[in-house]
Amino acid sequence: MIHITVEKQGENYRRIVSEGHALYDEEGSDIVCAGVSALLINAVNSLDQLTGDGIVVDEGGAQGGFLSVSLEFPQSEGARLLLDSLMLGLHSISENYGEAFLTIDERFCASEETE
Repeated sequence: MIHITVEKQGENYRRIVSEGHALYDEEGSDIVCAGVSALLINAVNSLDQLTGDGIVVDEGGAQGGFLSVSLEFPQSEGARLLLDSLMLGLHSISENYGEAFLTIDERFCASEETE
């Protein structure tokens, strides 16, 4: 299963982490994995090329299936829109294919501290 953790503070995204493999189908035919990967990679590339917001990306892991995106705080309106769109797509996949393949854990930070 792919597990995505999203950390937000108010309207701002602090970090998004994706771990695991969907295992919906065999490797190369797994449409859940392909959909999630396409959404995440497009969001990272869009943030990098279309906004002036800073991001730090870590990917890979021993078995693959790992992506962490740490975000500059606070984000521009454009970055928040891109990330809201990412979340819309991820929730749609989870609703259509089930939490057996994709879970999303959204965590909201109460403090207004910046890093």
